[in-house]
Amino acid sequence: MSDLKMSNIPQITVGKTVDMLSGLYCNSVKNGVPFKNLPSVMLWGPPGVGKSQAVRQIARKIETGTGKKTVVTDVRLLLFNPIDLRGIPTANADKTLAIWLKPQIFHMDGSPDTVNILFLDEISAAPQSVQAAAYQITLDRVVGEHKLPENCIVLAAGNRVTDKSVAFKMPKALANRLMHIEVEGSFKSWKEWAISHGINQKIIGFLSFRPNYLMNFDPSTDELAFTTPRSWEMASNLLSTFGGSIDDCFTLLSGLVGVGTAMELRTWEKVYKDLPSVEDIFDGKTPAPPSSPDALYALVSAMTSYAREHKKDLFRVGNSVAYALRLPPDFSMVLMQDYMCIDPEYKSTLMTFPDFSRWLSTKGSLMNGRT
Repeated sequence: MSDLKMSNIPQITVGKTVDMLSGLYCNSVKNGVPFKNLPSVMLWGPPGVGKSQAVRQIARKIETGTGKKTVVTDVRLLLFNPIDLRGIPTANADKTLAIWLKPQIFHMDGSPDTVNILFLDEISAAPQSVQAAAYQITLDRVVGEHKLPENCIVLAAGNRVTDKSVAFKMPKALANRLMHIEVEGSFKSWKEWAISHGINQKIIGFLSFRPNYLMNFDPSTDELAFTTPRSWEMASNLLSTFGGSIDDCFTLLSGLVGVGTAMELRTWEKVYKDLPSVEDIFDGKTPAPPSSPDALYALVSAMTSYAREHKKDLFRVGNSVAYALRLPPDFSMVLMQDYMCIDPEYKSTLMTFPDFSRWLSTKGSLMNGRT
């Protein structure tokens, strides 16, 4: 059997994948189109690119867009035998027939105020015998006599065979039951997610300066520690545990992103020592902005992180918007874009600030084609 070709399926960033699929399912709910009429989806991509995170973002957007409770049931097919999906056989009441006890994964709330997502993660890591057992789930939405509820969406995800992860070639019969999308890393969509989820400001600042470091996964090497959106999220959690000091957890960080990258991150941290006081900026003072690009990226990241933590203090956030007028045009544009990522409604908040309107009139043209 030949490998499935990735060249003839769309390559879409994580952010666009989330927007397109959540839009599809929200429209399905609003227009009364049954989920069973929609194709099951297969998300392909390298390890750590954000496939699993995308499914959870899709769930949150469906919940926001429809007002329905959205529940994700995460199933790792690698851990299942084919018989596990059908359940355990037992005798019926009069002991004349065998019946199959429903597996816990199929015990879902079928009420109309709920949307279920059955997420078949790491499907390509499952042996072909188990993948074959997924045929009925992806097309007929049944396994044996067990039927998925009408309010259930089926999504699957897995690594490509070329990623040299644990991955088996997908049978063509299963592939033809799925709509395929190759998820690719995008710094812009990752940064929007990172800001809204409170990823450490030093990591966001460093990657704003070095966006090519977001993902350096290379399947041709045997390196164990490499950068991906997943490893940067873990690095952020590590930094938070150590109070934000890269020096204090340098060795552990090296085990996540590699020694070379951790060394560059530690060197990058030094620019923060010479930054203007972010608290002074939000208090309405006007310290001189730094001049070097690395320090400006660090300042923008620090201001965004502070604004996120104090987003309801509109007076002080307004002071920081006024300060944006003092920054070089490109960096003031980055700062305003980052502020808009704080939460989905924050652009409306910014529009209430006179200084934001002033900024739009003087420098807003920079955002054309970039928002």
